[in-house]
Amino acid sequence: MIIQDFTANEVTNKIDEISFSWESPSNIALVKYWGKNPDQTPKNSSISFTLSNCTTKTSILFKRIDKTSENIGFDLIFDGKKNTSFRPKIVKFFSMIQEYCPYLKDYHLLISSSNSFPHSSGIASSASSMSALSLCIMSLEKKLTLIDDDYFFKKASFISRIGSGSASRSVYGGVNLWGKHKELNNSSDLYSVKLSKNISPKFNNYRDVILIIDDKEKEVSSSVGHGLMNDNPFSKVRFNAANNNITKLLEILASGNLNDFCELVEGEALMLHSLMMNSNPSYILMKPETLEVIERIQDFRENSEIPVCFTLDAGANVHVLFPENFSKEVMTFIEKELASLCKGGKFITDFIGEGPKQF
Repeated sequence: MIIQDFTANEVTNKIDEISFSWESPSNIALVKYWGKNPDQTPKNSSISFTLSNCTTKTSILFKRIDKTSENIGFDLIFDGKKNTSFRPKIVKFFSMIQEYCPYLKDYHLLISSSNSFPHSSGIASSASSMSALSLCIMSLEKKLTLIDDDYFFKKASFISRIGSGSASRSVYGGVNLWGKHKELNNSSDLYSVKLSKNISPKFNNYRDVILIIDDKEKEVSSSVGHGLMNDNPFSKVRFNAANNNITKLLEILASGNLNDFCELVEGEALMLHSLMMNSNPSYILMKPETLEVIERIQDFRENSEIPVCFTLDAGANVHVLFPENFSKEVMTFIEKELASLCKGGKFITDFIGEGPKQF
């Protein structure tokens, strides 16, 4: 599909008032998205696991207004309270999607949202929040126009991407790829695609325990980090490496070679943070405890021969990835060796999920 395909069809139904609610998960990238174009398309492809427990619940009440507005009007309630800090991001998002969803200017939106995890926990909430918001919008579009389910989810991923690149990968469950790649003819820079074929059963119910090393807001936002890639001396090398790693990871996901999986995923995480350290200005988001956790995970893997590995988002927290059948051994290790390095001993237990749910 091309970008023009995402302009909404003619409205065939008139609806005065209606509400929709969606719960959408966060995701963890295995091959990282880091660096973007001005139109919010990626400089390289990325692959992620959709999570299950780290979710955002969003409800939108759409009330038709008497006169079409120049901009999309809305009120935002987060965790039961009127919220102003998130408002600028939503204003920008609506201004960017209104050409694809012009019917929104005929409504006032009351948006109510909450996370299943603390907002300050360091879990990337933009993926879950923007995908939940986009799915509610698409539910309205489906009522107003004639669209099928395939288009519904593709456009939900498309407008999620405009709000937050990684959010495009949260519209589907399981394993997702975002970004045009030579290995997949149906891949696109505009939306994510679910990888449902050639995935080894070893990755079924794969576990992700998120160690909360730091619960403060990041010193450098992801948006700023993406921008710094424009002048990073290693950016071209990175984009080529990422696309090559996509090819390798597709082979690994098909074969179920967990040793190769660990090596690639950890390498991607470390490359992400090395890019930050080589930016101008340079910055470091890892904490001393992050490095200590990494060393302990690698030592445990070597001594136990259990294929457990780590990955990192653009922050200090550590995602511990492992197959479901090693849950007992790895959870014992986490509780005894890693929990003490977490902020207040906090960690979140999660696993690959089935994707968003309407409620």
